[in-house]
Amino acid sequence: MCGIAGFTTAMDQDSAMELLGFMAGELHHRGPDGTGIYLDEGVGLVNTRLAVIDIEGGSQPLGNEDGRFWVVQNGEIYNHSELRIELAELGHHFETRSDTEVILHAFEEWGPACLERFNGPFALALWDRKKRSLFLARDRFGVRPLFLADLGSGLAFASEAKALLRHPGLGRELDPGCVVDTFSIWSTLPDRSAFRGIRELPPGHWMSVESSGVRRLHQWWDLSFRASGEGEIRDAADQLDVLMRDSLRLRLRADVPVAAYLSGGLDSSIIAAQARELVGSRLTCFGIGFEDPDYDESRHQERVAKSLGVDFHRLTVDSADIAALFPEAVLLAEKPILRTAPAPMLALSGLVRKAGFKVVLTGEGADEVFAGYDLFREAQIRRFWAREPESKLRPRLFERLYPWLNRSLSQRPAYAQAFFGTGISDHEDPLYSHRIRFGTTARLLRFLDPDIHVQGHTETRTRAMLAPAFDEFSSLGKAQYLEITTFLQGYLLHSQGDRMLMGRSVEGRFPFLDHRVAEFAASLPDSLRLQGLKDKRILRHWARRFLPPDVAERPKHPYRAPIARIFLGAGAPAYVAELLEPARLAQTGLFHERNVGLLREKCLRNLATGIGETDEMALVGIVSLQLLHEQMVRRPLLAPRLSPGRLVVGDQVLNPAGVA
Repeated sequence: MCGIAGFTTAMDQDSAMELLGFMAGELHHRGPDGTGIYLDEGVGLVNTRLAVIDIEGGSQPLGNEDGRFWVVQNGEIYNHSELRIELAELGHHFETRSDTEVILHAFEEWGPACLERFNGPFALALWDRKKRSLFLARDRFGVRPLFLADLGSGLAFASEAKALLRHPGLGRELDPGCVVDTFSIWSTLPDRSAFRGIRELPPGHWMSVESSGVRRLHQWWDLSFRASGEGEIRDAADQLDVLMRDSLRLRLRADVPVAAYLSGGLDSSIIAAQARELVGSRLTCFGIGFEDPDYDESRHQERVAKSLGVDFHRLTVDSADIAALFPEAVLLAEKPILRTAPAPMLALSGLVRKAGFKVVLTGEGADEVFAGYDLFREAQIRRFWAREPESKLRPRLFERLYPWLNRSLSQRPAYAQAFFGTGISDHEDPLYSHRIRFGTTARLLRFLDPDIHVQGHTETRTRAMLAPAFDEFSSLGKAQYLEITTFLQGYLLHSQGDRMLMGRSVEGRFPFLDHRVAEFAASLPDSLRLQGLKDKRILRHWARRFLPPDVAERPKHPYRAPIARIFLGAGAPAYVAELLEPARLAQTGLFHERNVGLLREKCLRNLATGIGETDEMALVGIVSLQLLHEQMVRRPLLAPRLSPGRLVVGDQVLNPAGVA
């Protein structure tokens, strides 16, 4: 794991060195173990390294034997050992044991097609000195971030936007379109970021930048939910067993110890159980607990940890802890967020790092590829109800998902049925499965200045990014694809995943997002993922082989953290009240100040009796956006912070001991 940045803009060597130093300083948390800089005519690359593979020999930037290709990468190629053997048999010579050198020789041998052979999350930049071209690529699910900025005749890239903002060709201005995206679908689509002029290289894409200025963007992978036919669950479980064990085997490769997160739920329990078996010794696990019992899963964590025989460490946080960490969580996320949940994850990664670990396994991705969210079941009920829209019994199935609805449906049946019945017969709507969620989130738009509303713009762009074969997917497949390309890639893997892990210099590894596992899950008949209201059917069936039955069958408990009481209750942090002042809202220039004021009054008035989910999301979204403006638009620039590494000019390593 590392941070990478660079540019293809002409500047003198001193200016280029200074800029790369500033960019590296912004990425120091992603790689505190070393800094490497590469300079050539018209190009500069920088890497901040978190040393996990080949501690002594894996420094970057790394070049091939004749100095033609130079690469910096963020991430891991887990199957580097197998690829090294294959490439050696083809005549390639290796100087290190690093996965980074495998990237170089794989590109030499297979060109861009090498990406299809890589197993793992990565963002990489490869400079071809002969062709004077830059090649950028991002992994299948976009686990590792890669931001881009067009600068006239040149291009700049970085693992985080804050590094790009050090380039003199970019201003520091929030993009209102990002806010509309987040307040509509929870996340930013790859064609933009929170800042004007900065966007992402989409997951599963590569880009080439030629010396002529010509740029090519190509999608090299996408997930297809087209079932291969009927399947026997026992046979499918056998196949899943082989795939998951190999996924974990690869993700346990490291020259440093590997730990695991344990939430007490099914997914992390599977990872912990399988990892412990493969490690063959005592596995160390970490979990988060809450002082607030409404959010705490400590007893489930203890139960699983004891049954698996792992060393378990839990960090329990309270409202004050979350409030104190929230500004840093926003700074790391680099986008507005609608939940406080990333802050406890930042605290948890701090515990991991303090305990001496750099790598942790987590269960992200299982709910998306194996259909574990209530949203998928909700869509099933809506389609079932739509067959008899006048039925009073069919909508009662929602009570199976949301027990609190029992009271709502009996006391306010018209309201509840209208809520879930929105667009119920519009089966051709590509956003059908997410229509309720997106409709709820879009209510947050009323807190933005009316001048920046782009009604329907986010939805149009969401439709445009769907797979060409999307119409051929089943209704469940469409829902899963949409969840992966919005919520997983845009929020979970970044605002709550990569950014909170790397904020404490910890690498996250996600066995369920091995592309072979995901492709296998997507190829299964729908009934093996979701049968009626039975979620993650194949995963639960397989897990019963090695987990206690109550763990294998435990219903999904969404990870959440307290909100209203943190920001507005007794002992609330002073920064919240300050940021919600009309004058501060006016400085940001994005809000309808009166509506924000009314929201604050409403939340304060209802604090004791309870605040609705939409109002809580609005409150977090507004506070996080204000923090983003304060910390990334108005903040003073940081001085470079470099660790010992290497300096390369052209194909000459000038300073192997350290960057001066």
